[in-house]
Amino acid sequence: MVHPRAEAARAAWRLVEPVHAVTYFSPEPIAALREAGYRGFWMGYFAGRAAPLGPVPAEVVHALFHNFALAHVARALPDAWSFAPPAAALEARLKGSVAALRRHLDAAGVDETALGRAADLAERAAFAAPLEGRALFAANLALPVPSGALARLWHAATLLREHRGDGHVVALTAAGIGGREAHVLHALATGTPAEVYRTARNIEDTEWNDLLDGLRGRGLVDAGGGLTARGQASKDRVEQLTDDLAATAYAALQDQDIDDLLAALGPVRAAVVAAGEIPVRSPMGLDLSR
Repeated sequence: MVHPRAEAARAAWRLVEPVHAVTYFSPEPIAALREAGYRGFWMGYFAGRAAPLGPVPAEVVHALFHNFALAHVARALPDAWSFAPPAAALEARLKGSVAALRRHLDAAGVDETALGRAADLAERAAFAAPLEGRALFAANLALPVPSGALARLWHAATLLREHRGDGHVVALTAAGIGGREAHVLHALATGTPAEVYRTARNIEDTEWNDLLDGLRGRGLVDAGGGLTARGQASKDRVEQLTDDLAATAYAALQDQDIDDLLAALGPVRAAVVAAGEIPVRSPMGLDLSR
């Protein structure tokens, strides 16, 4: 059964994801993580996103992030914690992300009078979201709430994003789709070039072809390298279950609250997208051209 807030959850994701994603693509947070002591983009990425969990090893991050190769994670963790502790990563990602959002909003001339309302509503949804089975969300929820409307909005967007992400991992696992396979399935369903994953997830041609062969052997991919009807149905079920699980956060909001939240987030998303720092297509699964 489709959750009554599933459509709202997907609409909110399209707006929330870019607000959070400045953390990975804008120069301010990348520089802040480097200045904290982390070496290279990927060490900063894994340290920043994993920091709410504490000084965890690569295996934990591999399990929770789901779609990175363990060897890729292990090149950054746990070594990152010898350069700077998780607390430094948390401070750097927040400071840098808020600075990036401030720059984007200023450049776009966004009226920020609605940001406090947006932060309030996003927090209400995030704080009401269920914790069970959502380890990365729970770790972020345990962090102190920052001060200032823009910082609060970024923090709430991060909570909602990781809540949805944890649910997406559940949906993929229930469907028997591995993290690396999920990239191939999504690429075939959306037309995202394999090159996107070669660059952002270290999937070389040999691995990509092996993943295709595995999906083909299960009847999800046809001889020509496209999704079969069964493969498309599997992808559709994963997306619907992801929306249903994410919708549990928005059940705490009234219809007008959701309308207000979406309306307030729209100009923020537009400002972030207009900056051009987040790729239109990326492994996050969100097509920013739409």
